[in-house]
Amino acid sequence: MPSPGRTRRHAARFDRQEQGLTAFLTAWADDVPVGTAQILWQGCAAPEVQARLPGCPELNGLGIWPPELRSRGIGTALIRAAEEQVRAAGHTLIGLGVDDDNHRAAALYLRIGYRETGCRYLDRYAYLDDDGVRHEVADPARFLVKELDGGA
Repeated sequence: MPSPGRTRRHAARFDRQEQGLTAFLTAWADDVPVGTAQILWQGCAAPEVQARLPGCPELNGLGIWPPELRSRGIGTALIRAAEEQVRAAGHTLIGLGVDDDNHRAAALYLRIGYRETGCRYLDRYAYLDDDGVRHEVADPARFLVKELDGGA
């Protein structure tokens, strides 16, 4: 996590949380952060998703590191924490996007109750690499949703 690009990305996420636009979640192992995710309260920015699911908060940017810690329940714990926050805020639905090539993540999401919506879009984002170089990406993705019990 100590790279310029990652540090800036997490600082930006924290700033958006301070503005009330997101909730930034962190998983810890002892005193070391091992995973993050965020809830985008205004939903996915893709117009295709906004048109079909306006007002649906999005779980975004789920990441676990180092990779050896994947498949140990950390990601699922972050997802459950996000679902609880969204439910507590009075929402009955949460969504997330999954890259077409990320079969492992898609299998997890479907296994824990997310369902296909048929909504496909290009997930456009930019990031800074470890050398501070900006990269722009457009990944084909699909949007999944989960109904939450107990929302207002």
